[in-house]
Amino acid sequence: MELIRSRDWYSAPTGEPRGYIRPHALRELWFHTGTACNLSCPFCLEGSKPGDDRLQMLRLADVEPFIDEAQEMRVEQFSFTGGEPFVARDLIRILKRASEVAPCLVLTNGTDALQRRIHQLDELRNAPHPVSFRVSIDSIDRAEHDAGRGEGNFERAFEGLRLLHARGFHVSIARHMKADEDTPVVAAQYAALLKEQGLPEDLKQVAFPDFLPPGSHADVPAVTTQCMTRYQSEESRRNFMCAFSKMVLKQNNRMRVYACTLVDDDPEYDLGATLRQAMEQQVSMKHHRCFSCFRYGSSCSEI
Repeated sequence: MELIRSRDWYSAPTGEPRGYIRPHALRELWFHTGTACNLSCPFCLEGSKPGDDRLQMLRLADVEPFIDEAQEMRVEQFSFTGGEPFVARDLIRILKRASEVAPCLVLTNGTDALQRRIHQLDELRNAPHPVSFRVSIDSIDRAEHDAGRGEGNFERAFEGLRLLHARGFHVSIARHMKADEDTPVVAAQYAALLKEQGLPEDLKQVAFPDFLPPGSHADVPAVTTQCMTRYQSEESRRNFMCAFSKMVLKQNNRMRVYACTLVDDDPEYDLGATLRQAMEQQVSMKHHRCFSCFRYGSSCSEI
């Protein structure tokens, strides 16, 4: 059943048909644990902060039906984002259940919310499938990182990374990507910083442009069907997140499936109540964050 869409879903402001992605497989399922966070960062693409409930906190009972459905669809990985996932009381129970089915990835700021619960993670060290963590290190400059995250959180994030790594968990980092950066140079600077902090210098780095806060309307070019066929191949289109992943969230006490992790501020990307229904929906490149995927190849996935 296709959901009702606005004209903007199908047509760019010029009247040209919008570009779209047709999902091909559910390789990765994301869970949004809720927009509550222990930090309040002005650049946060989710607008997260302490006590925020734009998206509600997940409980084990909320996610179990989707874990079961994803298992039937041969999902390869479960990933968890927020907010700050470690604010969710049921996170460890959820990870225990999910890791029975597939590997899990948790995105975290690595600071107090994680560190208060670090010993709870010990029971996940021998999970049937591995649990890994990605910690946000926005900048190699301590002052720049702390200007957005709060004083002292540069050091706290690295402490979180070291605690996770020392327990044998696979870890990676997320960083900000500037429009004019020399990516190989920046990547080398991060590698040197990781080594300085007592971590492997070859940790995976995932770089993100500025996605802007929820509800923003960025002035970016429209991605049309012509753009998608001229500048993207069939193979590259299959690498867009919405082609192989979906995100489950809770809002207004309802569990819903959205096209990907970057579009939960637009209800037109609500693809239904089940994973199978969501996978039948063609996804429009309407959201301004879709342009980041188109231009930069942005992806939250580590698959």
